[in-house]
Amino acid sequence: MSKRLEAIDKMIAGGSRDPFVWYARAMELRSQSRLEDALGAYADVEREFPEYVATYLMAAQVARELGRAEMARGFAERGLVRSRAAGDAHTASEIEAFLALLGG
Repeated sequence: MSKRLEAIDKMIAGGSRDPFVWYARAMELRSQSRLEDALGAYADVEREFPEYVATYLMAAQVARELGRAEMARGFAERGLVRSRAAGDAHTASEIEAFLALLGG
């Protein structure tokens, strides 16, 4: 386990409610090519902080890398709804482009 991941895990175990800390954990796992763990971590972020819109595209990309197209589509569709509700046009457009790649 990397020192960065250890530090992040310690913050979460200590009760951090900062969505970026949870998101950073998922990103760190992804950077270590621990895709299954990363996908679970992104799901944790969605569950705990559903308004954190950056999560959805990253989760969708990892799900797609793992060959889980329907799961990828689900993350992307939920993210599109959330990003539009938040007025985040940039994230919404990125998610729309991802959905187009999936054929939807």
